[in-house]
Amino acid sequence: MKYEAVIFDLDGVIVSTDEYHYQAWQKTADGEGIYFDRKINDRLRGVSRMESLEIILERAEKSYTEDEKVSMATAKNDLYRELLNNITPADILPGVEEALGKLKAMGIKVAIGSSSRNTPLILKRIGMDKSFDAIADGNDIKNSKPDPEVFLLAAKRLGIAPEKCLVVEDAHAGIDAALAGKMGAFAVGAAIDHPGAQAAAEDMTKVDIEEMVGC
Repeated sequence: MKYEAVIFDLDGVIVSTDEYHYQAWQKTADGEGIYFDRKINDRLRGVSRMESLEIILERAEKSYTEDEKVSMATAKNDLYRELLNNITPADILPGVEEALGKLKAMGIKVAIGSSSRNTPLILKRIGMDKSFDAIADGNDIKNSKPDPEVFLLAAKRLGIAPEKCLVVEDAHAGIDAALAGKMGAFAVGAAIDHPGAQAAAEDMTKVDIEEMVGC
């Protein structure tokens, strides 16, 4: 097989938390009188919390100190974590559990590579905290995507060489990160038009697992 491991992004690939992020950022922006909409929210896919805030502040009419920015980002995350109390295993995206089952049956290692610091909470809420051979997330890294740090760490924790790992991502920044790490890149969802992805599908229900890993 071409790949010995598959590293999944979390948000938008395993489970969709986009709406929760949107609601939390919307309330944060509204509190500061900053214009925010779903088009701007789409730019935040795969981007760290502080970098997301900087994108939102592009439309701000005033400047903010670093302490103020940290306070805003913290408030947003508190709102987001409150909303995550509503998430359940029913929010696992279609085709994910079947894909994981097939990969494990084939002896392919599986991991999570996410920029989110809320990864442990989300995985626990959806009952998948024991479903992966390795997890690397925003709590472990200094550089968020498109830097490949989180994917390289996941590969290291799996004990698999980066070039033997395939990344499944729904964000352009995530595909860029996979390519920067010399890994394979499989695009789903919003990233399917990324020219660097070796293959793409609308969602995991449309994926041929054996073909994906190069059998």
